Amino acid sequence: MVLEMISIFREQVSEFSIEMDKHLASRDYESLGKLAHKAKSSVSIMGLQDLATDLKDLENLAREGEKTESYTGIVENFKQVAKVALLELEVVSANIELYF
Repeated sequence: MVLEMISIFREQVSEFSIEMDKHLASRDYESLGKLAHKAKSSVSIMGLQDLATDLKDLENLAREGEKTESYTGIVENFKQVAKVALLELEVVSANIELYF
């Protein structure tokens, strides 16, 4: 079950990153906010609470169209933190596979 959750998270992070960049480029902030909401749930489940808080902020800001200059930084932080988390999850996956 843990391996399946890691696999799902890996796929979601990739999709979220691509879609966030797309929404930023097109300035589709409403869709960006909705995506931040979805991503927030995924990162929260994986224990990334600070990142979940950042995504909640992005969700709220994007819904109101406020502080648009901050969106790129939040998205880049999401991608960077998720990348590190995925590397750590690879270690977890390898260790689980050794025992089962």
